[in-house]
Amino acid sequence: MATDAPAVHPQQEYPTFGLPSGSVRGFLSVLICSFFWIVLLLPEPEPGRPAIHAPLGHFFLLTLVFMAFASHPLLDAKAHLVPWLMKVLFLGGSAVAVVIALVRSPELTASRLTPNRDDIAQWPVLLGCFAGGFLAATFLRFVLGRRSELFITARAWVGVIAMLLLFAETIFQFLVLPGMTGVSQQALKVWEGVIIAAVAAYFGARV
Repeated sequence: MATDAPAVHPQQEYPTFGLPSGSVRGFLSVLICSFFWIVLLLPEPEPGRPAIHAPLGHFFLLTLVFMAFASHPLLDAKAHLVPWLMKVLFLGGSAVAVVIALVRSPELTASRLTPNRDDIAQWPVLLGCFAGGFLAATFLRFVLGRRSELFITARAWVGVIAMLLLFAETIFQFLVLPGMTGVSQQALKVWEGVIIAAVAAYFGARV
């Protein structure tokens, strides 16, 4: 008597790096949130130094954190520790950072969670980078298919690049940039756009 082969769901998707679904998005969300933790918890700058603000692009990235929290299936998430651990980390860490900052200075907290007025003119370009990265990855997934080896490989590389860019951005903004003079603002805008596009592309590949 012949044995029927196990059915394969046509929409089955192999998770990035073999991790439980939602893990890489959780790592990226922790990196995005940790940037704001540092912004909130840094002491006030010395007189004559510019006020501390998060670059406008990071506020775009916060929308992806909400997506990472809301998009992971509840039943699958209960079966795996890593995605929930990441959620607890970026939600709990954010709550602790905000409470500490509010206790220290509500006015300073509000100021640091408000985009710099001088950056507002950049939002059309940054929004274009955000939407372009997200939609490009979504379109590639549609063309190649979720189970395509080429798409899975490309998605994994985008995830690695996005994590490295976010880590490098944190090091650059808080350790390198404060000691630099004569930095090209145009170069900083390009750098910020690249980060937004890469991170949004990974989330677009996982929708």
